[in-house]
Amino acid sequence: MTVTFVGVRHHSPACARLVRRTIERLRPAYVLIEGPADFSERLDELALGHELPVAIFSHYRDGDRSHLSWTPFCDYSPEWVALTSGRAAGADVRFIDLPAWHPAFADRRNRYADAEQRYAKVMERLCHRFAVDNVDALWDHMVEVEPDDRLEERLATYFDLIRGESGAGEDDSAREAYMARWIRAAVSKAGEPPVVVVTGGFHRPALQAMVDNGKAADGDGWPEVPSPPDGASGGSYLVPYSFRRLDSFTGYQSGMPSPEYYQRLWESGAKGAAEGLIEAVVSRLRKRKQAVSTADLIAARTLTDGLARLRGHSRPSRTDLLDGLVAALVSDDLEEPLPWTSRGPLSPRAHPVVAEMVAALSGGRVGRLHPETPAPPLVHDVTAELERLRLDRDGTVTLKLTEPRDLARSRALHRLRVLRIPGAERDSGPSTGVDPVLREQWTLSHDDDTRLSALIEAGAYGATLADAATAVLEERTLAAGPDVGLLGDVLFDAALCGATELSDTIGEAIAAGITGAADVAALGRVLATVLGLWRHDRLLGTARSPLFGTVIEGCVTRLLWLVEGVRGGPAPADLDRLAALAATRDALIHAGGALGLDRRSALGVAGRVSADHGVPPDLRGAAFGLCWALGEEGDPVRAVRGAAGPRTLGDWLAGLFALARDEVLSEPGVMAVLDELVAELGEADFLIALPALRQAFEFFPPREREAIAKGLLERRGSRASGRTLLRAPADPILIAEARALEEKVDRLLAAEGLT
Repeated sequence: MTVTFVGVRHHSPACARLVRRTIERLRPAYVLIEGPADFSERLDELALGHELPVAIFSHYRDGDRSHLSWTPFCDYSPEWVALTSGRAAGADVRFIDLPAWHPAFADRRNRYADAEQRYAKVMERLCHRFAVDNVDALWDHMVEVEPDDRLEERLATYFDLIRGESGAGEDDSAREAYMARWIRAAVSKAGEPPVVVVTGGFHRPALQAMVDNGKAADGDGWPEVPSPPDGASGGSYLVPYSFRRLDSFTGYQSGMPSPEYYQRLWESGAKGAAEGLIEAVVSRLRKRKQAVSTADLIAARTLTDGLARLRGHSRPSRTDLLDGLVAALVSDDLEEPLPWTSRGPLSPRAHPVVAEMVAALSGGRVGRLHPETPAPPLVHDVTAELERLRLDRDGTVTLKLTEPRDLARSRALHRLRVLRIPGAERDSGPSTGVDPVLREQWTLSHDDDTRLSALIEAGAYGATLADAATAVLEERTLAAGPDVGLLGDVLFDAALCGATELSDTIGEAIAAGITGAADVAALGRVLATVLGLWRHDRLLGTARSPLFGTVIEGCVTRLLWLVEGVRGGPAPADLDRLAALAATRDALIHAGGALGLDRRSALGVAGRVSADHGVPPDLRGAAFGLCWALGEEGDPVRAVRGAAGPRTLGDWLAGLFALARDEVLSEPGVMAVLDELVAELGEADFLIALPALRQAFEFFPPREREAIAKGLLERRGSRASGRTLLRAPADPILIAEARALEEKVDRLLAAEGLT
C-alpha cells in the first residue's frame, strides 16, 4: 500500500492537471482532500451539476464570537478536480480538514487563502534569484507555463524549500494533526490499494512526515468530526461564487489573481489563453471608445511572444501577456506601478487601459447552483414573502407608508437593505425620525447574479427575513460601541425594519455605548431622532417604544453630564451643541413624566452652568434658556444685562434663543433691554458684536423676526412695517464696516484740524 501526497497551490491549473493524472494513473481506494470534514457526508450536493465557481459557505455564532467562511471551487481548483476525478475513478472521496467554525480558522474568512507572510523571506530570495517581481510571477515562471514533465518533482522541491524555513503556527499544527489522523485511518482501511492525499503544498511535507513516522490508526473507524459547542449555532450551504470574488486584485488572498486568465489556461493552454485574452482586452477597450487598431492588436501579440522568449518561457505567461499589452496599447507615462508587479487590490489611480486589462483577465463569470441544491430557510422565506407582497418583479414601486400593506412592503424591503441583499434600491423616503415624508420609492431588480449568494450567506443570521434583519441590527449595535452616530443609524434602521423590540443584551449594549459617548453633537442628533420616533411615530410602530425610551433617558443623562464639564472662553456659538441641549429640553418637557427623567437634576446642572463664567457664553445662555423653558423662576432682563459685552453678547443670546425662543417673545422686557444695550455700543464695538448678533437672531423664523422689527420701530414712534428693517440695501456687515471706517476718518480729520 502507498500514500501519494500531492501538494498544490490553490486555484492552480498546473496542480489541477497533476491531481487528475495522479488519480487516473493510480485508481486509489481513497482520495483525501483538504476541505471541511463536516461536509464530507454531503459531497453529493457538490456533484449535482453546478456551473462553477461555487463555494461552501459556513457560518458560526456563539456567545463570544461569530465567524463566516468560504471554501471556493472553480474548474481548475485542484481540490475540485480531486473530488470529480476521484469519484469518477470509484474512490471513496473525503474532506479531511477541520470544520470552518473551528478556532483554527478564527482569523481566516477563506479556507484556501495562502499566507505568504509565513515564508516571505524564502519567497523574496526566490524572486530575486529568478528576476521576477512577486510570488505570482515566480509561480507562473516555475510552474504554469512550463511543460508538465517533472512537474511533481518541481512542486516537491518548491514546497519543501518553503516549509523547510517556516514552522507551522498553532492553528496549522492543529489542522495538520487532524488531517494526519484521517490519512492514517485511510491507510488502515485501504489495505493494498493506494491512497491519494491532496492538500496545500505548505502542509504536504509535515503530513508526509507525520504519517511516515506516526503510529497506525487506532481501530478501524474514521476520526470523529468535531461538533460545535453547546449553545452555538452554525451550518454550511453551497453558494454561487464569482471570479471577481476569487481575484486577488479585488482583495481576495487566494494566491492566484486574474481567474479568467487561468480558466482559459486550463481550457486552451498558455498560447490559446494569451491569444483569446488579447482579443478580449481589445474588445473591451473598443466598447469604451478607445482607439485600438489592428496594428495595435498585432503588436500586442508580437510583444507578448517576444517577452516570453526573452524571459525563457516556452509559452507566454500571464505577466508576458500583460506587459505585452501595456507596451502596445499604453503610450502615456504611468503614474502608478503596474498592478501585477505586487500583490493586493487594484489602485483607483491605475491607468484606464491598465484597469481594463486587469478586468478582462479577471473575468465576469458568476457561478450558478443546480436547482435541487439545498438552501437555508431564509431563501425560501424571502421568496415567499416577496411573492406575497408582490415585490417579486422588476420596476419602480411607490409606497404610501400610511397604508398597512405598503408599510409591510416597506419593512420587507428595508430588511433586505439591512441584510445587503442586492436588487432593492431606495430612491426616496424618510431620512430621520422626524421627517414628514410619508412615501417611499424603490427600484427593484431580480436579475442580479449575486442575489442568491447574498441570500444564502444572509441565512447565517436567521431563518426568516425579520429574524435575520434583527440579528444584523444587533450585530451592528455591538460593533458600534460608544459611537453614538452609528448607534443612531442602527436605531433608525430598526424603526424602518419594524424591529424595535431588540434583545435585552442589545438594549444593554446601547445603554453602555451611550454611557461611554463623548460627542455632544452626535448624542444630540441621536436624542432628537429617537425622541421624535418615541413621541410621534405610530406610523413606524415606534411610539412609546421601551427601547427608545431607554435611549432617551441615557442620552439626557449623558448630555447633562458632558455639558457641565465644558470650559472655555469666548468663541463662536457651537450650533451642534446648542441643538443637543434643545433636544434635551424637548425630552424633559415631552417625555420627562412618562420616562421619569430627573427634572430637578437637570435644573441643577443648568443653573450651575449658567452662572459659571468659565463656561463659553453660548452654553451659559443656553443653560439659562433651559431653566426658563422648564419653568424655573429667574430674571431674564438681568441675565441679558449680565451678558453685555461686544465679544459675548451675541453668542450668549444664541444659546438663549436656541433654548427659549418662545419665552423670549412672550417677555417684552428682554427685547427692550437688548435694544438699549445695542444702542449704547460704539461703532467699533458694534462691528465686533454684529456677526454673532446676526447668527443669534437666525433662530427666529422670518415672521417672528418681522414682529421683533415692528416692536423696535414702535419703540421709536414709527408705524412703518417691520419688513423695512429686514430689507437692508446692502450686507449689514458691509454697512457697519463702512460706518466704522467713516468714524475713523472723521477722528483723523478732526485731529489734524481739517474738519
